[in-house]
Amino acid sequence: MKIVKIETEIKKIPLKTPFITALRRVENVEFVRVTFTCNNGLVGIGEAPATKAITGEGIEEILESIESAKTFLNLHMPSTALEILHDQGATKHAIKNIGSSAKAALDMALHSLIAQSQNISMYHYLGAERAITLETDITISLNDMPTMVEDAKRAFHGGMWILKIKLGADIAHAIEVTKEISRELPEAKLIIDANQAWLVEDSLRFIDVLRDAKIELIEQPVIAKDLEGLKIITSYSTIPILADEAVFTLEDAQKVVETKSADMINIKLMKCGGVTKAIEILQFCRANGVACMLGSMLEGPFSINIALHLAMAYSDVIKYIDLDSPLLYKEPSDELEFEFSGCEIKYRV
Repeated sequence: MKIVKIETEIKKIPLKTPFITALRRVENVEFVRVTFTCNNGLVGIGEAPATKAITGEGIEEILESIESAKTFLNLHMPSTALEILHDQGATKHAIKNIGSSAKAALDMALHSLIAQSQNISMYHYLGAERAITLETDITISLNDMPTMVEDAKRAFHGGMWILKIKLGADIAHAIEVTKEISRELPEAKLIIDANQAWLVEDSLRFIDVLRDAKIELIEQPVIAKDLEGLKIITSYSTIPILADEAVFTLEDAQKVVETKSADMINIKLMKCGGVTKAIEILQFCRANGVACMLGSMLEGPFSINIALHLAMAYSDVIKYIDLDSPLLYKEPSDELEFEFSGCEIKYRV
């Protein structure tokens, strides 16, 4: 079985409402879909969204990266192509400009082909014995306080009890929003995501004021490079601190854990370069007793599919799942392998 064709196309999925964080505002999920076709007819699909504010990759950069890799991957068996994609030697230098999201798209397409060639489900191929029910959060976008509270109430009463609250640099606003949502929805689980917007002193103030609120964790309060600041916050906080943009690679995860800069790690396929690299981080976290979130950017259905299969295989390590993109699509996708009902996600057998 050899790869005989690698094709790309640009896809766009409208959102119900704009997605707003401290880093960006978008109204569509825009991504590159890459399709591998083998000489026996098997087809593998991968996807990479445009997230320039986070990974540095827009649509053009993703397309250029995939184009640069085609020559090295075509006419190989999928398993060999996967080795070439992640080669740390000469091959890596030949495709050295490939970005992490583009690599993730190629990686997931190759994993799909390998699982299909073995005639097994993706979750079984990744190590899960059976399909299990999962739970995701849903994002409450950054907005004025009344809008965010109403959005949170609407989501909660619609069956979403895990709310990921996007907050910005205005710490007074962040405190006000969190207080009000916590007061209005005492049974909801709140995940606070500052997307690097706060200073250390702001973070400590937030923690002091919200000590009695029901908060599951605080995600990446300070800029990614400020590990010392993140460590100060983690040492001070009674609320678990999650490192997101501070961790792209296994080496990043190792540094955060070894320096005790955060309590938990957020793994995203688009940050680390695909399933292969995500597994390396998950295995490191498993060995060191570190809980993880399996997160995502705003992504298409095929990348969400494979992330959910991975979540089933590493359910002992992954404590939180942030794979809510399908809940934000304006129209349901018939390309999903999973059924979303409130926070619950079930595999369609």
